[in-house]
Amino acid sequence: MNGLSDTRLSLHGKELELEHLCARANASFAEDGRWYRFWRRLHTRKALLDLDEQALRDIGLTREQALEEALKPFWKL
Repeated sequence: MNGLSDTRLSLHGKELELEHLCARANASFAEDGRWYRFWRRLHTRKALLDLDEQALRDIGLTREQALEEALKPFWKL
C-alpha cells in the first residue's frame, strides 16, 4: 500500500469510531429514553407559554393552568 491508502484507512477507522460514539449517544436520547422524555416535557411545557387564548381553549386549558404546568420542573409529572 502507498501512503495515501494508509491515510484513507486511518481516517475511515476514525469515522467508524465516531459513528459508534454518536450511535451510543443517540441511543440514550431515543424516543423511549429517559432523557428524551425529560427534554420533551421541558420543551412542551415551555411551549404552553407561547400559546394564545384560542389555542389554550382548543386544548382545554386556562392561562393559569398553562402557567402552572409550564413552571413545573422537567422531572415532575
